[in-house]
Amino acid sequence: MEIKKVSLPEEKRKTKIADESQLGFGKIFTDRMLMVEWKSGKGWVDARIEPYAPFVLDPSCLVFHYAQEIFEGLKAYRWSDGSIALFRPEMNARRFNVSADRLCMPQIPEELFLQGIKELVQLEKDWVPSAEGTSLYIRPAMIAVEPVLGVHPSDHYYFFVILSPVGAYYASGFNPIKLLVEDRYVRATPGGTGEAKTGGNYASSLKAGLEAKKKGYDQVLWLDGVNKRYIEEVGAMNMLFAYEDRIVTAPLDGSILHGITRDSVLTLAKSLGIKIEERKIDVVELMNDIRSGKVKEAFGSGTAAVVTPVGAICYRDECLTIDDGKVGKLTQKLYDTLSGIQTGKIADSFGWIQKI
Repeated sequence: MEIKKVSLPEEKRKTKIADESQLGFGKIFTDRMLMVEWKSGKGWVDARIEPYAPFVLDPSCLVFHYAQEIFEGLKAYRWSDGSIALFRPEMNARRFNVSADRLCMPQIPEELFLQGIKELVQLEKDWVPSAEGTSLYIRPAMIAVEPVLGVHPSDHYYFFVILSPVGAYYASGFNPIKLLVEDRYVRATPGGTGEAKTGGNYASSLKAGLEAKKKGYDQVLWLDGVNKRYIEEVGAMNMLFAYEDRIVTAPLDGSILHGITRDSVLTLAKSLGIKIEERKIDVVELMNDIRSGKVKEAFGSGTAAVVTPVGAICYRDECLTIDDGKVGKLTQKLYDTLSGIQTGKIADSFGWIQKI
């Protein structure tokens, strides 16, 4: 599909932050955005890259009332030679369509998803930061915009992509976090929307996260929604545990997001000769294994942070430290290798990088 480019007058262009250490996360947006519409009976139409601007939406739009909304998150990296690279963007396109199917929304052709992002990033290439740990965060999203109060799939959708230059995720360093096992609230249940990347999943997680932070914890470690017994995600990341000879993580059985970083971590671990065990992890068993020293390291994985080390896990009245609260050797290696591939410091032997 041809993507129309709407002109952007020089006087309307934003001033970029000179000090990239002050970027923060998700607060600054580039000059342009991608917009494509889907209309019943017509399909995908009117693809254009236009100046970044607010939407004007009818208050009755379905997205406001029945939450037909999905999104993705990926990054563009500036390499030392000045080129720009994406990390496995085709996986984001495929996961986006899995989410669309679950929310009864139209699937977008993978080639249009990728073409739109690449053309937008190319136009906004001057916004891709170059300082250590920085990147251009890419947020594709789709919302239902039919103006009607009625519980049914919309006949009109906006697919759009916005860009945000972001700073290093670990502003204070790559330090282990402290988790609280959440055994009151639940994030998702089998048959629900847990494996879809939709805003409602995140909205329902906020209360538990805020309560945990008030108690001095960094994040919530979720249990399954049926038995409140089996480990699922940590915050908005996948959770992994390193034993002596293997990595153990929860299976993708419908209530857990299919993490692209998770898949990359497991692929990389296999290449290092580490066994992978995807199975249900009983929280009592986990605490026993931490107590006995069988669990050597623990970490979360996700787009924003790549890998997040875990130094302590607290369940009910007991807090247990993992690896003396330090960053484990395997955790560090996985983080260094994945981030190295993303930024061009380590050769990509997996075919994950797409250059723009």
